[in-house]
Amino acid sequence: MNEFDLESGISEWKAYLSGKDAIKDSDTRELEDHLRMQVDGLIDAGLDSDEAFLIAVKRIGNLDVVSREYAVVHSGRLWKNLVFSAHTDKRDTTVGLREFGVVLILALCAATTFKLPFLAGIDFEDENIPFFMRNFSLFCLPYLALYFIWKRQLEMSGLQLLAAAAFAGVLFANVYPFSPQGSTEILTVLHLPLALWFLIGVVYTGDWWRSGSRRMDFVRFSGEFAIYYVLIALGGGVMTGFTVGMFSIIGLDIGWLAATWIIPCGAAGAVLVASWLVEAKQGAIENMAPVLTRVFTPLFTLSLLSFLITMLVTGNGIDVQREVLIGFDLALVLVLGLVLYAVSSRDPDTAPGWFDILQLILVLSALLVDLLALAAIAGRISELGFTPNRVAALGENIILLVSLSGSAWYYFRFIRGESGFSSLEKWQTDYIPVYVLWAVIVVVVFPPLFGFI
Repeated sequence: MNEFDLESGISEWKAYLSGKDAIKDSDTRELEDHLRMQVDGLIDAGLDSDEAFLIAVKRIGNLDVVSREYAVVHSGRLWKNLVFSAHTDKRDTTVGLREFGVVLILALCAATTFKLPFLAGIDFEDENIPFFMRNFSLFCLPYLALYFIWKRQLEMSGLQLLAAAAFAGVLFANVYPFSPQGSTEILTVLHLPLALWFLIGVVYTGDWWRSGSRRMDFVRFSGEFAIYYVLIALGGGVMTGFTVGMFSIIGLDIGWLAATWIIPCGAAGAVLVASWLVEAKQGAIENMAPVLTRVFTPLFTLSLLSFLITMLVTGNGIDVQREVLIGFDLALVLVLGLVLYAVSSRDPDTAPGWFDILQLILVLSALLVDLLALAAIAGRISELGFTPNRVAALGENIILLVSLSGSAWYYFRFIRGESGFSSLEKWQTDYIPVYVLWAVIVVVVFPPLFGFI
């Protein structure tokens, strides 16, 4: 057996620690001093160097947690070096620049693809807006999949999967003879991006969705992507408004340019940029996202409880109209996403706490609201019959009912100490394909089933 090299072990530990953007070299030296003191004390107590090293590292704690703690104390560092870290060596900088170049090219391709229909005479006019809405995810998400195929080195297998998915998406979004602004067309607009996002998840994991831990990584990526994309959208909106306003001062109206070029092309390209930021700078958002989760969880819990109490006091039922159903289900999906992301950002080895109890209350509240919605939808169907919106809402609420029920059950068992947190994580990640399968059914089956109305 080879003798343990203490200095090599400490060097590897420091190398891992230096990869955390929230920790500077001075912080690494401070933690190293603490580690060495622990090791020396354990060796003096009679332990071998390898045993002392492992115990000392364990005492310091999980390095990701240490990184988050440093980020809280030194929060200003989260906003520095948003492109490349100052301590990045020349080789890493070259690799980062090459990856950024690939992302920039793909973002330009996504923006250009949005304008390709113009060559076929399809202008960005009111009558063509439904076409662009149905195809928007097809303008950008295949390029995002291509980015991860390149990054994960999936090569021909990944390209074949992408080609098949893109072809199917183009086919079902454009070949069906939808009624103008009909129900099945709107349902396609809402569900096609979800089906394509699952394709992103498959290539993102790099192992074709086999690993539960990699699936949870994709959940984290999805949440962090949403944060980055919203920030980019807000910044882009302010910049666009400022630009239009500046030109209006000299008597030029460029609102048409903003509406037909800047905003839609920017929205498509920003999908790639936001994804690259998540990949390149997880150290910043991974410290922000859990904070946002802890802020919005009690707010959403309060909102749902207020809704339930108001229904109970007033006796008013849920109005089962198309816009109401869509908005209602989106709200429940948002709550489910909040729970899912809270699960993904939690340390599974930490004992249950007050926030877990709050999460359980949120899930139970959403579950009760979902049951009320199901009762309203079922009553509407029995009274007026089946429509695409009602059947879609019925199916989605049943899927949400099962998902929320499972989450509540596993949260309850975890809080009582009857099962580990990994059971809840596994339930969440294993259930994701169910959402995708339903989205595919809505996109593929619903239009011909309901006569494309």
